[in-house]
Amino acid sequence: MDKTIYIDHNATTPPLPEVIDAVVRAMGLTGANPSSIHANGRAARKLIDDARDSVANLVGAAPAEVVFTSGGSESNNMVIMGAGRRRVLVSPTEHAAVLKTVLTRCLDSDLIPVDEDGLVDMRGLETLLAEDEEPALVCVMAANNETGVLQPMAEISELVHRHGGLVHCDAVQAVGKIPVDIRAWGVDYLALSGHKIGGPQGIGALVRYGTSPLDSLITGGGQEHGLRAGTENVAAISGLGVAARIAADTLDEKTARLMGYRDALEAEIKALSPATRIFCEGAPRLPNTSNFSLPGVRSDRQLMALDLAGVSVSAGSACSAGKVEPSHVLDSMAVDPDISTTALRVSFGWSSEATDVGRFLDAWGDLVRHEVGAVMEKSSAA
Repeated sequence: MDKTIYIDHNATTPPLPEVIDAVVRAMGLTGANPSSIHANGRAARKLIDDARDSVANLVGAAPAEVVFTSGGSESNNMVIMGAGRRRVLVSPTEHAAVLKTVLTRCLDSDLIPVDEDGLVDMRGLETLLAEDEEPALVCVMAANNETGVLQPMAEISELVHRHGGLVHCDAVQAVGKIPVDIRAWGVDYLALSGHKIGGPQGIGALVRYGTSPLDSLITGGGQEHGLRAGTENVAAISGLGVAARIAADTLDEKTARLMGYRDALEAEIKALSPATRIFCEGAPRLPNTSNFSLPGVRSDRQLMALDLAGVSVSAGSACSAGKVEPSHVLDSMAVDPDISTTALRVSFGWSSEATDVGRFLDAWGDLVRHEVGAVMEKSSAA
């Protein structure tokens, strides 16, 4: 069998070779505590400063607005628990790092209605904002991790700010795939994660616009502008910085290339299985992401068949401890459970090649033909 192809980049994307080199070099520094004033400490501090500059440049922020964290989940929790707003409004299609945190840890929370593509219902949001005089924190992700649908962040921010609220944007899936600009979007907080852009796992950042209110989740020393205590993970931060620089430099080329793979994949999928539904096909989407159904064939069955054929994809979010569960995203979009439980997600990334599309179609096409043949055989026997 040929080597396994990996097209599950929304779950995690492999580290770039330049990132691996940067992490190894940083780990080779002796006595590299960036809070130390000696030469080794200053060398570590320089790596962090360079990384902060690169991350800031990638999302249109000032370096002083970047706070390094352990990843997207911590960044999201940091805002939800630390922005100082009692009332929190959240989209029902959010990643669990936001949705679960809001629904289990906030005393006053409401779900923002969405349409059949998972896009925020602006009138519904305005109604929620207007029904309580207390300004809210509004949490909406820029790009959905399962469907790839893109929210109108600038429009949402303008509406929320008109009602005195704050906006937190989980941009984990958007960064490195589309242009992201915290100022153009008008959001107050923005979360990102290293392993979604070819950086190390276990490192991310929270970008706080200006002086937006924020209390620390982790107290102790004065690291990260006093907002995230603990000795910095110099090697991972350095790797994130390199990944951010490469993401900025290659964004246009990668966007066009991955969109080409996605569109070719979807055209052939519809030819192989006319009953297939491509979710959010008519909505603004990430260039690398396709989420689609194979009616009558459960997601876990498809995943096993594809895995045996050397093709790695997923059925949605990878944050359910390896479980294949019904998608809360598709459920929020009012997708029939008989359809949502047959959904697959294909997501391309920096290491993807055109041949990956063909390999997937060969394996998935075999599955489609097998299922069609089984149905025909059953009908004949009846």
